[in-house]
Amino acid sequence: MYARSTTVRGNPKAMDDGIAFVRDTVMPTVRQMDGCIGLSMLADRDSGRCIVTTSWADADAMNASASGVMAMRQRAAEIMGGPADVQEWEIALMHRLHQAHHGACARVIWNDGDPAEVDHMIDSFRMTVLPQLEDLPGCCSVSVMIDRASGKAVVTTTYDSPHDMAAAKDRAIQMREEFVQQMNRTVTEVAEFELVLAHLRVPETV
Repeated sequence: MYARSTTVRGNPKAMDDGIAFVRDTVMPTVRQMDGCIGLSMLADRDSGRCIVTTSWADADAMNASASGVMAMRQRAAEIMGGPADVQEWEIALMHRLHQAHHGACARVIWNDGDPAEVDHMIDSFRMTVLPQLEDLPGCCSVSVMIDRASGKAVVTTTYDSPHDMAAAKDRAIQMREEFVQQMNRTVTEVAEFELVLAHLRVPETV
């Protein structure tokens, strides 16, 4: 399974209009495309940054959809008042403890490492990190997406509420530092978002 993420760094005052456009126009259109298995949207209302992620059954479906979403992406960027940056990923891991509900939020961690060690990293994450995440109160789900060519990865952990995410922060930092040191990876950014649209239908990979 694969995913395309579009990041817009726009005007915070335009965030609600952008969310409405993605919800009412982009999502219904994309979900009718062959091979689409869902859409999610993360938003930081303070900074105006949002990330829209579409998921696809395979690379062919993702590639075939590229021309069909271009105009909508440009329109979304215009509405939100910022440039759009696009990245494509392989979905290496998806695990849900329970469904996310209204008020959910997410912590996103971008990291880099040796492309030759990506499979080992995923196996180690599954064996060592997942069991610990399951013990965190309020944790809803975790996903890991990778770019095999570059060795880049992005880990997204969702929580029931900002309170739960804040309560888990110290433990999450400890887990992250232990894991990246063990795997010889470098964390390049950590950001927190509101989960405003949660319609990914990616099957479990655990």
